[in-house]
Amino acid sequence: MVGMDAAGIVISVSELHKTYVTGKIEVNALKQCELVVRAGDFVAVMGPSGSGKSTLMNILGCLDRPSGGSYRLQGKEISELDDVELGKVRNKQIGFVFQTFNLLPRLSVLRNVELPMLYAGIAPALRKQRAMEALERVGLADRVLHKPNEISGGQKQRVAIARALVNHPAIILADEPTGNLDTRSGEEIMAIFQALNREGVTIVVVTHETDIARHARRVIYFRDGYLVKDEGVKQPIDARDLLQEAEFKFFSND
Repeated sequence: MVGMDAAGIVISVSELHKTYVTGKIEVNALKQCELVVRAGDFVAVMGPSGSGKSTLMNILGCLDRPSGGSYRLQGKEISELDDVELGKVRNKQIGFVFQTFNLLPRLSVLRNVELPMLYAGIAPALRKQRAMEALERVGLADRVLHKPNEISGGQKQRVAIARALVNHPAIILADEPTGNLDTRSGEEIMAIFQALNREGVTIVVVTHETDIARHARRVIYFRDGYLVKDEGVKQPIDARDLLQEAEFKFFSND
């Protein structure tokens, strides 16, 4: 696992809050949040619209700054970093997976996966090697020369996961990663996340779907800007079981 503090803590949040000001109106989007994510955790974040979960993810992903409180990533206080340093953290220490995939349509699957390494200044030969390895991990080694419009939605999300992996980040942040997918494709994506987590990858997923959240080992709930519940999942859904069951039903009805 990439570097972390001595206690195995990847993310540590304390008294974190975020206030947006629009004219004379103040919106307290996040209030006094306390959160610890350890290496190897698989955490689902849930809550209604406006609950604070997206604000938290933006702060954890270094896409936004908190109004106050502490956010430490791998023991480093993020509030002390300037914009250039934040950009480096986003590129090297955080892997992003978005609902809308965010792939560049004119680039091949391979080139899309190579992009974070290009920004990190990694040599071309190593970029290609790492990208191929990541695509193999998500089952797309035979699609490397395809363009995004030549593959399915589920395959696009696999490309996005491969892209998130190539710089060996401390954590993967996934924002509604199954939101644009059918049920089977969504289960395939959760199976990949679970496989990565079994290998030790730390994952935080935002979702509004209870069934998707139950694939994680831990679920945290937000309401009105507060983190109101943080609980373990006693028996996480194993996506492999659901995929096997769906395969059986398909052949039974053939």
